[in-house]
Amino acid sequence: MPASLVGIESMVRLLIVVLITLLWGCTPAPPPTALDDIQERGTLRVGTLLNPTSYYLHHDREAGFEYELAREFSNQLEVELEMVPRYSVRDLFQLLQDGKIDVVAAGIDRTEKRDALYRFGPAYQTITQKLVYKQGTRQRPRDFDELEDEIVVVSGSSHHEFLLSLGDRYPQLNWRATDDHDAEELLDLIMRDEISFTIADSNTLDVKRRYYPDLSVAFTVRGETPVAWALATTLDDSLFAAVIEYFGGLRDSGQLAHLIDQHFGHVSQFNYVDTQLFIEAVQTKLPRYLDLFREHAGTLDWRLLAAISYQESLWNPRAISPTGVRGMMMLTLPTASAMGVQSRLSAEQSIRGGARYLERMLQRVPARIEDPDRTWFALAAYNVGFGHMEDARRLTQQQGADPDRWLDVKKRLPLLRQKKYYRQTRFGFARGNEPVTYVGNIRRYYDTLVWLDERGRIPTLPLDIELPIGSGDGVE
Repeated sequence: MPASLVGIESMVRLLIVVLITLLWGCTPAPPPTALDDIQERGTLRVGTLLNPTSYYLHHDREAGFEYELAREFSNQLEVELEMVPRYSVRDLFQLLQDGKIDVVAAGIDRTEKRDALYRFGPAYQTITQKLVYKQGTRQRPRDFDELEDEIVVVSGSSHHEFLLSLGDRYPQLNWRATDDHDAEELLDLIMRDEISFTIADSNTLDVKRRYYPDLSVAFTVRGETPVAWALATTLDDSLFAAVIEYFGGLRDSGQLAHLIDQHFGHVSQFNYVDTQLFIEAVQTKLPRYLDLFREHAGTLDWRLLAAISYQESLWNPRAISPTGVRGMMMLTLPTASAMGVQSRLSAEQSIRGGARYLERMLQRVPARIEDPDRTWFALAAYNVGFGHMEDARRLTQQQGADPDRWLDVKKRLPLLRQKKYYRQTRFGFARGNEPVTYVGNIRRYYDTLVWLDERGRIPTLPLDIELPIGSGDGVE
C-alpha cells in the first residue's frame, strides 16, 4: 500500500476513535506510543490475559503462547519485555486506549466493532467459537432456536458482542454477561453445574477438555475466526509496520508453526473415551505405582515417566504385546537386559529400566536441540528406535526442512513406511506413523497429570485393585 494511503487510513481511524470517544462522554486518550518511543523507553509493554493459553506463571517463571510470541518480538526490537496481565479483555483495551500498554497479545479475535477502534496485526491463528455445556445434564441443542437455558459469557468479550448482535434474530434468547468470572472460570462453573451454557474459543476448550472431558459442544456459533494482536490507532505506523514484519518473518521461518505445535498441536485431537479412561485410571491404578515413578524418575519428571507407562501398558505390569515387549514400560528383552532388568513383569524393575532407557535416548539427541523438542525426539526414539528416528531427521534435512524441529520431523516419520523413502535410509522400513501418535498421546497424558498433580487431585494412598493376568507362559 502506498505511504500516502496508509497515512489517510490512519487519519480516518483516528477520527473514528475521537468521535466514538466524544459520543461516550470520555476525554480523548493520550496519543499511543510509536516504535521510537518504545526503543527510547527500552521496554515493550504487552497486555495479555492471565490464563493457560496466553500467559501464566509456572514455578515463578513466565510462560504461555502469547508470552513466547511477545518475548521474541521484544528481542527483535532489542528492548525489555513487560507483560501486563489482566483477567478481562475490556481492561486490556482500556489500557491500550490510555496509552499504558503498546499492544494487546491475548488471543484476541477480530470483530467489526473492534476493527473500528483498533488496528490489528496479521492473523497468526484461526479459531472457532463453540456453545458448551456439560455432557449428560441435558439434551443437546442443535441451534439457538432449541436453546432454553441461560448462556453466560464474559462481559466485554467478543462472545458478548456476538450475543448482542443476535437480539433481533433470537429475541427469546436467554443470556447474560458477567464481570465476576473469566472464560476459564465459566468452563469450571459448567462442570460444577452452576451455569448451563457458555461460549468458548476452540483453543481454550481443547486445553480444558484434557481435564474435563465432559465439556461437550452443542454447536459452533462462529466459524473460522482470525486471531491477531491489537494496537491503538495512531498517525505513526512504525509499531504497526514492525508487527507486520515480525509475523511475516515468524511465518516464513516456520517458527510460528513451531510455537503453535508446541502449545496446541497435541490437544486439537480429542477422544472422549480415552480421556475419561485415563482420568479414571489416575484415580484407581496410578496410586499403586506412584512412589515407584517418583523414586526411579532420576533426572526425569515422574509425571512424564507415568505418562509413558500408561501409553505403553495402561499401568498394567503384566501387559504383553504380540511382538514380545512386556511389562509396565513395555521393554524388549535386549533393552531390559541392557538396563539391568531381570524381570520385566516386576513393576519396579520395569519402571527403573524404562527411566534409564529414556535418559539414554535423551543423551543421544544432539545437544543443540532444546526442550521440549528434545524430549519429543527421545520419546519417538523410545518407541521406534533411535536409528529410525535419525533416518527421519536425515530425510527431513534432505527435503529442506529443519531436522531439529519435532514439527518438521513428525511429518516425515510416516514416510519410512514407503519403499521409495526407506530404501534410501540406513535402518530401512519402520511404522513411522506410530511414534507420531505415541508422542502426541504422551504429551496429552502428561499435561493432564501435571494439571491434576498441581491441584492435589492424584490420590496418594494405594488402592487395592486387581490387575489383568498376563499371557501365563512364564517367560519374563
